Amino acid sequence: MYVKPKKELGQHFLKDLSIAQRIAELLTMHPGVDGAPYTKVLEIGPGMGVLTQFLLQNTNIDTYVIEIDRESVDYLKQHVPALEGKILGADFLNIRPDLLPAKQANSTEPFAVIGNFPYNISTQILFKVLDMRDRVPEVVGMFQREVAQRVASGPGNKDYGILSVLLQAWYDIKYEFTVDPNVFNPPPKVFSGVISLRRNKTTDLGCDVKRFTQVVKHGFSQRRKTLRNALKPLLPSEIALASPLMDKRAEQLGVAQFVELTLLMSEVVKE
Repeated sequence: MYVKPKKELGQHFLKDLSIAQRIAELLTMHPGVDGAPYTKVLEIGPGMGVLTQFLLQNTNIDTYVIEIDRESVDYLKQHVPALEGKILGADFLNIRPDLLPAKQANSTEPFAVIGNFPYNISTQILFKVLDMRDRVPEVVGMFQREVAQRVASGPGNKDYGILSVLLQAWYDIKYEFTVDPNVFNPPPKVFSGVISLRRNKTTDLGCDVKRFTQVVKHGFSQRRKTLRNALKPLLPSEIALASPLMDKRAEQLGVAQFVELTLLMSEVVKE
């Protein structure tokens, strides 16, 4: 039995076992904000289980998979008996977070996320992980190289953007290695990049998270302009307008400076 890659699902099946093993070995059992290591791992889009087989070899973790492709689900059920009862035939983006990783309602336990992510939904996967940040202490994923570089880039880099700031507020991120198109079936038209995200100890940014997100998104919406101009729609306070941060562009600010600016945005002059 063979699963045919489906273009509409963005499937590019990894066929190089050494790379799959290398990705699996990037999991470190990194503890969450409470200091406890996770024991469960959720692989997104396992396909025919090339990466899954190496996860299953790790006796320190309990591996679950989530797969939207019915054909891949049937393949895994027939060929990977170790996954019995651990296959979620669902869309990661639409499943209730509390049902992850083991389809148990009202779950709050931590779990790691790993996968060769479909390029067309990879940023959406990261945004969902961001929403579950206190339950997901570690992420290891393969992305289109440009996306991986963007997520891992720091201030002052042309790749640095919205996703960089929002994720780096809660995770320490490392670009691990680049992957050639030829190790996939079918080969994508771009190079891939593997990155790791490990939850930092931040539990509170010190500002309103929704406001912080607004400031970051508006700041990068016109990234060539200074923040003084880019943030006008948010009606910054007089104190914020007087800040030297407003004379910079969004790509020049780190997470701490965006937090500072967020606090200034709503601060009122005391008489």
